[in-house]
Amino acid sequence: MKPSMSRIAMQVIFALASVSILQAKESPKPNIIFLFADDWGYGDLGVHGQLADVKTPHLDDLSEQGILFTDAYITAPQCSPSRAGLVTGRYQQRFGFDSIPDGPLPLNEVTIAQRLRDAGYKTGMVGKWHLEPNAVCVDWAKKNQPDGIKKNRVAVRQDLSQPYWPQERGFDEFFKGELKRYWCNYGLDGRDRNPDGEWVDDPRFRVDVQTEAGLAFIDRNADQPFFLYLAHYAPHVPLEASEKYLSRFPGEMPERRRTGLAMMNAVDEGVGRIMQRLREKGIADNTLVIFTSDNGAPLKIHKRDTPGGGPGWDGSLNDPLTGEKGMVAEGGIRVPMIWSWPKQLPAGVTINEPVISLDMTASAIAAAGVEIDSESNLDGVNLIPWLSGKQAEAPQRSLFWRFWSQSAIRNGDWKFIVTGDGREMLFNLRDDKEEQHNLHLKHADRAARLKSELREWTTQLRPKGLPSEPLNVQEIGWYDHYFEATTPIK
Repeated sequence: MKPSMSRIAMQVIFALASVSILQAKESPKPNIIFLFADDWGYGDLGVHGQLADVKTPHLDDLSEQGILFTDAYITAPQCSPSRAGLVTGRYQQRFGFDSIPDGPLPLNEVTIAQRLRDAGYKTGMVGKWHLEPNAVCVDWAKKNQPDGIKKNRVAVRQDLSQPYWPQERGFDEFFKGELKRYWCNYGLDGRDRNPDGEWVDDPRFRVDVQTEAGLAFIDRNADQPFFLYLAHYAPHVPLEASEKYLSRFPGEMPERRRTGLAMMNAVDEGVGRIMQRLREKGIADNTLVIFTSDNGAPLKIHKRDTPGGGPGWDGSLNDPLTGEKGMVAEGGIRVPMIWSWPKQLPAGVTINEPVISLDMTASAIAAAGVEIDSESNLDGVNLIPWLSGKQAEAPQRSLFWRFWSQSAIRNGDWKFIVTGDGREMLFNLRDDKEEQHNLHLKHADRAARLKSELREWTTQLRPKGLPSEPLNVQEIGWYDHYFEATTPIK
């Protein structure tokens, strides 16, 4: 595990990096790659040093040539809303996308692909999209396809869904798909297909197919600035992996753990192949590569090793954090995150300040030379000046969450959680990242201030306000289990 660096040491490195950058000639626009995993827990990154069985050598190498963030967050503990936040650079609750049924991504929201394409970038999307209307988007269907609703499920017509697909949201090239079937306008051989898109079937292991689609996009566009959003569908269920990866995890362990490890290892190998291709093309140094996950791992509380690989635990782990996907506890929203841009950012640095996926979007847009101002309507912060040493201090701001009947705020070391049925918890994450010591009573004034700031934030959302509904049955199970031993400290 990489040692964390003190702020003094960080400032020295940043100062040196700043001098180097100032002496360099103005750089051409960087290529930008977002690598977005699915249900990948915090513990499953080798460089975090939490779990001995995980194998992520290429991501570990990426952190050594870039920056590892220990306190990185996503905007929701669920895939569609967190993807909406990343793609727009805005808290998705601002446009009413709190959870999956609230989809699709509204057509009037501007995506990072639209911004970068306007800035002269070739834009590409590969893998899981999940921002189109789906079977649980009943409210959308009531307005747009009422005849498609049967038993509170929607059979969405393709012609009504397609305006929400990547090619209509700023992506020039696309290979959209999660499993066995892909909607694309180019092939894995790099050749053009129907420019408007066509379905292709590929029965092979999905992670390898999605990696190859990412490589093909790079091959097609290596001679111009490009943005690639590669969203591997892993280690999300249904669990599957080829023997090539499964064989790397011998010995006694739950089969769901073995398969999850194999899927994450496949993504890791894909990252290695992408970095190698960038080096072969001579563009690695000027490519901003960012890896993260859409939320924490779904443990289903007991991590049952049920057969078949279908719904259930995906084999990933959130150690040492408390909670899981679906919770605003750390295990649901704190995720692995690595940034690498050799031409501009220092190497081998660990950052302990809190950051969020919204910062990825803002930073990428700024790196592309697009001016960010109040009219940009972005909620993230451009971290490049701070990370490169041009700005001495980390951004000072609060981070916010609202999901189902839960809300949370983090400011500095402090995190406050409140639920619709009145549970309130305050943690000092620097001392207690496991969220086991509730300081709500001991620091009542601080808790009250954070709750007030959180409530003020929710006045900007749609709908407004903190959740008022009691926890649902699933949430009750989570909070009773994970916080059973968390007693208020007076």
